[in-house]
Amino acid sequence: MSDGALKASPLHDRHLALGAKMADFGGWQMPIEYPGGGVVREHTAVRSAVGVFDVSHLGKARVSGPGARDFVNSCLANDLGRIQKGKAQYTLCCNQSGGVVDDLIAYLRSDEDVFLIPNAANTAEVVSLLDAAAPEGVHVENLHQAYGVLAVQGPRSDEVLQALGLPTGHDYMSFVEADWNGGPVIVCRTGYTGERGYELVPTWDASRPLWDALLEAAAPLGGLPCGLGARDTLRTEMGYALHGNELSPTITPIQARVGWAVGWKKDTFWGKDALVAEKAAGPERVAWGLLATSRGIPRAHCVVRSDGEVVGEVTSGTFSPTLKNGIALALLTPTVEEGQDVVVDVRGRDVTARVVKPPFVKVDVRQS
Repeated sequence: MSDGALKASPLHDRHLALGAKMADFGGWQMPIEYPGGGVVREHTAVRSAVGVFDVSHLGKARVSGPGARDFVNSCLANDLGRIQKGKAQYTLCCNQSGGVVDDLIAYLRSDEDVFLIPNAANTAEVVSLLDAAAPEGVHVENLHQAYGVLAVQGPRSDEVLQALGLPTGHDYMSFVEADWNGGPVIVCRTGYTGERGYELVPTWDASRPLWDALLEAAAPLGGLPCGLGARDTLRTEMGYALHGNELSPTITPIQARVGWAVGWKKDTFWGKDALVAEKAAGPERVAWGLLATSRGIPRAHCVVRSDGEVVGEVTSGTFSPTLKNGIALALLTPTVEEGQDVVVDVRGRDVTARVVKPPFVKVDVRQS
């Protein structure tokens, strides 16, 4: 059941039973926070112990058939040739002007099987673009409601998975196709919090018993169910881009500082010509972090000024539970430098901030 036209995750009834505050997120009714302490408590649990997230609103798609890997590689920005079977890769679907239609994770199962996890609101468009470009014999399937996605994040995440007999300890950005409770589940060592953790992809119906088991295993470790509010504060502390904020059809990978996810040496990918030209000329705006130095919390779309002149705009802003301070991500003119002091206009009130390079919180996500 969902309100209005909003889609519901396979765990919708679980969230309601826990008293979660629900909201529209990319066309899906998803938990923002749970009672008993809300975002700050859930954020702290992830940084200190473990948190379990329902992120089943994320898309799922499959590209299969002879040459599937090469086809996807000719479309998406990162270079699938850099990884081997069993590895996952952060990549970008760009438009011809170099803007980002979506950022997504590609799971390389074989040369003929690539599993994709796009963002919720962009899944249909990504699937449509790939399907329209696919050569004969390559099939593109939208599997958005065939699978759930559960994220187990935090320094004690391994212990939670081990309690369920699931594989742990594999390399960062690699995945294992496992069996749990008689059904398949993909266990990938990645996440969106900066902490050590895993993302699990079970079938839609298997998401419910898996969620229950994960919460039961996490509770004795100080773990909590966590909503998308904590997911946002955690990713902002790490400086991770969110599509629709730091990335969009009008914001390029170069501007967002995710040019590392572009396979510059590849022969072709969508938007390559525009991105090569922008790289050569230099971007007109660049992503930075802002650390508030006076009381106040910068928010998205707040204007940023230096010496009275507009130098950019906040793309994401929040209160950092770890730092107990206002933080933000912003697109600023190339003249702005690290360490520079700027002023953010927060509803007509000036909040001073220092330009910094994220992450705001130092976490070694690759630690094994």
